Amino acid sequence: MEATFTNPETGEPAVSHVRWALESGKHVATTNKGPVALAGRELLELAHRSGRRFEFEGAVMSGTPVLRFAARQLAGARISAVQGILNGTSNYILGRLADGLDLPAAIAEAQALGYAEADPTADVGGSDVRLKVAILAQQVLGADLGADEIPTTGITGITASDIADAARDGRQWRLVGTAERGADGVVTASVAPVALPADHPLAAISGPTNAVTFDTGMLGRVTVSGPGAGRIETAYALLSDIIAIHGGSGR
Repeated sequence: MEATFTNPETGEPAVSHVRWALESGKHVATTNKGPVALAGRELLELAHRSGRRFEFEGAVMSGTPVLRFAARQLAGARISAVQGILNGTSNYILGRLADGLDLPAAIAEAQALGYAEADPTADVGGSDVRLKVAILAQQVLGADLGADEIPTTGITGITASDIADAARDGRQWRLVGTAERGADGVVTASVAPVALPADHPLAAISGPTNAVTFDTGMLGRVTVSGPGAGRIETAYALLSDIIAIHGGSGR
């Protein structure tokens, strides 16, 4: 089980941890976004050659299952797009901005509650979501898309007037990660704040909760929501991977 910190630039030391374990004949479960987003294809191929399993359900929404859900439960539904609220910290901060706080006060409150790190840059700047969108694009839509190819805008540029304008239109600001397959078959992705209409399934997701909406050909929109962080939730993600490895299920 690999659960070190995420290095968004190189994926190390987690990439090496996973590689060494697979090469030595061990199954691997990780909650680390880095090795999956930056070296997922290589590590999955290594696992296949080694006759081992590389599982990483917790890399997107911690204990809330989305990768295995998409692969197994939506296997015949023709997923064409994925949209998600994938960072609970930024979602909480956006909610507090809508309540009238300014950005520094909302960040400080999120830090006091344990949602935000001392340096919240990865959360409010969108880089945390970018890695998760890369994983969804690769694993759900089968795209060969690197994290560095995903245009990313965080929430720091949202103003009080932006919040007020959205509220007048019945819209809610959310930091949304999107990956979608166009008519030409090409998958594109982005991370950006969006003022969602009230009838959008992600508009009602508040506080530190995460959610992913799958656009499917047969079922329409299917949304999964739940906790996207936390020690117990992360531990559950590892447990679910262990069960999948030894129970024979997986992607």
